[in-house]
Amino acid sequence: MKIHQMTVAEALASLHSRAAGLGSVEAAHRLAEYGPNAVQAARRESFARRLAREYFGFFSLILWMASALAFIAEWREPGQGMAKIGFTIVAVILVSGAFSFWQEHRIEQSLAALRKLLPQQIPVQRDGAAVALPIEQLVPGDIVLIEAGQSVPADCRLIESHGVRVNTATITGESEPKARDAMESREDLWNNSRNILLAGTSVVSGRARALVFATGAHTEFGKIAQLTQTAGDTVSPLRLELAHLSRRIAWIALAIGGGFMVVASLLGIPFWQDLIFSIGIIVAMVPEGLLPTLTLALVLASQRLARRQVLIRHLPAVETLGSATVICTDKTGTLTQNRMQVRTLLLGLELHPMTALADDPVLVERNRFLFAAAAACHSLVESLVQGRPTLQGDSMEIALVEMARSLVMAQAPARRVGEWPFDSDRMRQSVQVETSAGCTLFCKGAPETVLPLCAQIFAGGQARPLDAAARAEILAAQERMAVQGLRVLAFAFRVTEVCGGAPLPEQELVFCGLVGLEDPPRPEVPEAVRQCREAGIRVIMVTGDHPHTAVALAREIGLVQSPDPLVLTGAELQRLSATQLQLALDAPDIVFARLAADQKMRIVNALRDKPHIVAVTGDGVNDAPALKAAHIGIAMGRSGTDVAKQAADMILLDDNFASIVNAVAEGRALFGNIRRFLTYVLVHNVAELVPYLAFALFGLPVALTPIQALSIDMGTDTLTALGLGAESPGPEGMRQPPRSRRKRLLDLGLALRAYLFLGLIEAAAALTVFLAVMRAGGWTWGQMPAPDAPLYLQATTATLCTIIVLQIVNVFLCRSSVRSLFSTGLSGNRLIIGGVLLEVALLLLIAYTPWGNGLFGTAAPPSWIWLYIFSFAFLMSGLEELRKACVRCRWSRCRQAG
Repeated sequence: MKIHQMTVAEALASLHSRAAGLGSVEAAHRLAEYGPNAVQAARRESFARRLAREYFGFFSLILWMASALAFIAEWREPGQGMAKIGFTIVAVILVSGAFSFWQEHRIEQSLAALRKLLPQQIPVQRDGAAVALPIEQLVPGDIVLIEAGQSVPADCRLIESHGVRVNTATITGESEPKARDAMESREDLWNNSRNILLAGTSVVSGRARALVFATGAHTEFGKIAQLTQTAGDTVSPLRLELAHLSRRIAWIALAIGGGFMVVASLLGIPFWQDLIFSIGIIVAMVPEGLLPTLTLALVLASQRLARRQVLIRHLPAVETLGSATVICTDKTGTLTQNRMQVRTLLLGLELHPMTALADDPVLVERNRFLFAAAAACHSLVESLVQGRPTLQGDSMEIALVEMARSLVMAQAPARRVGEWPFDSDRMRQSVQVETSAGCTLFCKGAPETVLPLCAQIFAGGQARPLDAAARAEILAAQERMAVQGLRVLAFAFRVTEVCGGAPLPEQELVFCGLVGLEDPPRPEVPEAVRQCREAGIRVIMVTGDHPHTAVALAREIGLVQSPDPLVLTGAELQRLSATQLQLALDAPDIVFARLAADQKMRIVNALRDKPHIVAVTGDGVNDAPALKAAHIGIAMGRSGTDVAKQAADMILLDDNFASIVNAVAEGRALFGNIRRFLTYVLVHNVAELVPYLAFALFGLPVALTPIQALSIDMGTDTLTALGLGAESPGPEGMRQPPRSRRKRLLDLGLALRAYLFLGLIEAAAALTVFLAVMRAGGWTWGQMPAPDAPLYLQATTATLCTIIVLQIVNVFLCRSSVRSLFSTGLSGNRLIIGGVLLEVALLLLIAYTPWGNGLFGTAAPPSWIWLYIFSFAFLMSGLEELRKACVRCRWSRCRQAG
């Protein structure tokens, strides 16, 4: 026999406990045997491993290899400046990795401040007396004392109950409070039995004594947490794409560097000089600034989202949500306001919206008994919160009392002289109050239990017999309200002039109406759902609530538009095979209700197999496995459990679905921004590479030294590239479908534009300027100047200045691959403006100061060379504008043809 099927005495005996509780010695022995009442945290990576992961990604390994070669070259051929290059590359790796690690650590610290799930202390009976103990010290066999407002610290069996109702949403996902009592149950499943309290749920009303029978990992809470920890981590699309990009660029760089070494050896160039130039090619081809710039772009995006109540735990999650094709969302608190309010009332035999009553005092007066019953029939406690009287308890009862107080003038509260508390068998609550007119019994409960007790109906200000026709009308009204997703309660009363003696029986009552309550949707959610639909993102409600409630809300917020949506409950889902579930997910409108924890994860896995990029919202322990299985898990910051937050990639601090839309827009903009600054970076990579190819193929002196190339990658171009990565999302981003999973950061179009168009223009300009300075200084073809020759220093500096100036032009060209510079403008992005000013300052510092000359091997170029540089800047912008015009013209013709 299971514990929920036992009597109280049998349950105590099965755990070798007693009504007075355990003794301290026995409790200490059990604590040593069963361990503390805490769910073992998921094993986290060590500090060293997490830090190493930031420093030894594939992209970083290429840079480590380049720095090692630079140090080897310096050891073999001192004085070539290769040590500077090696130290600079190492600094790039360290700064980028440390910054990314610090950001995620800071987010974890913020998350730690949100952890408020289980009570820290609980009254426990030990040695026959009640003492407050930390919840970690609870053991099986303990007797705990629980009151309204507390969270349940362990799985317990009730042994004494007074009007207890429990919110089980954190475990079951169902928001409606459930009545609990101490009577033995005949159900087979213990975890939904009326005498069981599950760890992590909260008591909304009543008080109880309960027997602890499971603690820590043995609780239902702990089992779901372990399920979460065994679910594999999902690699974000951005991480996969960056890995693909890193491999592609790295292999290109290594192939060109290796090819250069082969060609140079055939030309008779000494090995160590050949190696130095090969390192230069790797430095030129690998965009060292990509990692720190990407990290900074992700950080800036996460900070913008934090100001909009979205906390990003893992930086790539920003872009992942931007590529999401499906959002599986919980209902309570995410789509709704997580509070009950009265929506519709049946007064007499007529339905009235709540909003109409405030303007009809006559109607309110004629139905005064209903509002008196709503005000009197509850188990709420009124206390001061921040100096203001506040009702605490069941949100449904709070809504009823607030309705009554808002419609009826405040009166002195009637004295309660009797009470029949709500329980799961009676499904109703009655109170007897004393008034100046005598005694009144008020009854509130489920219509199917209250209506049979009624002999009359109060309508039009007077009572009359309740005949069969009136009963049929009441039941029809109840059905209409239920179909709308409302929680329906019936109210009745009975009056006697004499107060005292035996309590009034619950019979021969006067029916006074029905009240339909709802958890109203957040006002901004319908617009957010519309934006998701317009953006090609499918939103699927996955909830533990009743199907009627789920469908009614889905229809109200625009989530369901067809007249006959597909509604699948957990029981129906259990009967579907994997193939049948995937076919069911093709339905245009689908709602899942009454789901268990593993079923939500099954839906996520089915969507991933279709394949979709899946985002999942949730707040309960039951949501955690699905949060971890999804491409991006979104937990609730206010109502979310600690387990859900740990499993999620991002957290909604305001529990608001509309905040997800802001994050989607930010994520979509981020992918485009990465492509923008990737284009920008690859353009100057070509300009840095071509001088080495010209040296190998044509015997020209190298027009740009490796240290000068690094000064561009990690100095002058850093802030402007970051500015491109921080472009704000535009409204057009949410009017397009999610990007295809086949869409690459570095695709053919981007490569052609960066490498073979803008890159070649910039490279041609750089080589032309270099040769112009060399020829003006008397250089002739075939001469190889010394590395410290003044003319050579001036020429390489002129090359550096050319690349920097053309990159200033390029940053404005890269703000859009299609729109004209006159459309995007020069303003609107303070980081780009600041980056341009920084580039100019660094250019002057490197080219015209002794400190810059000594560090970067430069010398002030002749002043006449600026005419060449600015001419190429205008030429580059003109050619790019012509290309953009051609693209726009082709798109226009395609739209007209289509």
